[in-house]
Amino acid sequence: MVSQRVTIKNPTGLHLRPAGILCKEAMQFKSLITFTFRDNTANAKSVLSVLGACVKCGDEIEFICEGEDEQEALKTLVDAVESGLGE
Repeated sequence: MVSQRVTIKNPTGLHLRPAGILCKEAMQFKSLITFTFRDNTANAKSVLSVLGACVKCGDEIEFICEGEDEQEALKTLVDAVESGLGE
């Protein structure tokens, strides 16, 4: 299991478009990928779960990846968030 904290940079937070991009990135991997935010855990492969976390700009989330490709999954997701998830 690997984990890393990252700050959301999108001005509007994780709304539908960036949540979809995050899920698309997460679904490339076999690992279980979740993130925690304010004592809640969300499945990074589920758009509804990501949207339900209500993550806003400037919020810090912690990705947790567990599985055979966990290192690559964590790096890809952190890079995607840091690049603004297409915005």
